[in-house]
Amino acid sequence: MQILKNILAGIGLVCISGLFIFSMQKAPSDETIGKESPIVNNYNVYALEMPEGLNFAGEPVPLEDPDVYERMDRELLVNTYWQSNGLLLFKRSQKYFPIIEPLLEKYDLPDDFKFLALAESGFIDETSSAGAAGMWHFMRDTGKEYGLEINKNVDERYHIEKSTKVAAEYLKKARERFGTWTLAAASYNAGIYGVAKRLKAQQVDSYYDALLPDETERYVFRILALKEILNNPSKYGFNFNKSDLYNHIPTYTVDVDTAVTDFSQFAKQFGINYKILKIHNPWLREGHLNNKSRKLYQIEIPKEGYYK
Repeated sequence: MQILKNILAGIGLVCISGLFIFSMQKAPSDETIGKESPIVNNYNVYALEMPEGLNFAGEPVPLEDPDVYERMDRELLVNTYWQSNGLLLFKRSQKYFPIIEPLLEKYDLPDDFKFLALAESGFIDETSSAGAAGMWHFMRDTGKEYGLEINKNVDERYHIEKSTKVAAEYLKKARERFGTWTLAAASYNAGIYGVAKRLKAQQVDSYYDALLPDETERYVFRILALKEILNNPSKYGFNFNKSDLYNHIPTYTVDVDTAVTDFSQFAKQFGINYKILKIHNPWLREGHLNNKSRKLYQIEIPKEGYYK
């Protein structure tokens, strides 16, 4: 009798285990039926082959230097296998590169600097713990020094075109000082004075030969890694369809040279709400515009049909 009980108990355990395994196999939902199937269904971690011909703004990366090789390898690995962040960067880049690329051309900056902006902010309008803000992550004092309006009512660090113009001014000034775009990019992180001081003390004139603060040591390599990965998504295991990416929403500008007492009412005139107005104009920091000086502002309004 005891033997029979043990056999039945064993059968029950097998049945329960089978039910558990079956329950772990997720059946396709109505949402996934008819959708494009994933390109890759497995996951592996691989050592990465170092790409040839790496350069920043046309300036070659000396990968024959073992220290440079290791630092580049580190950033490629970190940014390849931080998959959730990487995929979000692909999605946001599709949305913001069409805005920033013509601005870089307009202000005579190499196209590679779009990856610096991406490395700085991830294209998220958030203020860093140090107080840097906007796509280009300007500190308040630096922004004001270069002519941006920054106060509780208006903060032009969040204005994409105006902040890109200021970034271009800073970076071109740095290139004139150091002679290379690579050192100009490094100075965007450590400051022109900070980089110049270390180059002089160490008697070197190259980013790759200088011993810099830890964050700056990684800075240009992270930009290079983002450039390499975003230009070669499938090579680094990022699989997506174009429809998975975020879209750039075209806008037109409305000139405003007076105060605006209520942006909620202002937005309604153009068939949008306050939230949508702020998404496209993050530099407007309050629900109204003071504008006592009657300054001319240009407010971006999304073209009809993109919001329901």
